[in-house]
Amino acid sequence: MNRIAPTLVLSTAVLAGAATAQAALPDEATLYKNPQCGCCDGYAEHLEEMGIEVTVIDDRDLGQIKEASGLPYGLGSCHTIEMGEYVIEGHVPLAAVETLFEERPAIDGIGLAGMPIGTPGMPGPQQAPYEVYQFTDRQEAAFMTL
Repeated sequence: MNRIAPTLVLSTAVLAGAATAQAALPDEATLYKNPQCGCCDGYAEHLEEMGIEVTVIDDRDLGQIKEASGLPYGLGSCHTIEMGEYVIEGHVPLAAVETLFEERPAIDGIGLAGMPIGTPGMPGPQQAPYEVYQFTDRQEAAFMTL
């Protein structure tokens, strides 16, 4: 019986941590994309599976959205998301999004340039480490590697 108590305590702590991470995420997000891009819809589906209500807007000039968000030149992807007080650029792995909202750093947002295979919305196995960057005022720095 004494062996069960530590296991239960550890299990409860892990579940509580998962609930805290989930609770840190905003309830809503707006995803701006090209109307023909299906992988962006796949990313929206992943966010919805996490309990986030996603509004998809596919009739805006993405260049203007990216410029207004302060995204560094050359680090864009196929979609831009406004979530809470942050911008998320591209197919950023959901672990990085959760970390962003757990830590809440004083930045404009995070991104993952291009459309890497194996990220949410992009089928296939991961082929290389994902170098997620953070940005503020068009200046980027490393955020995390997954």
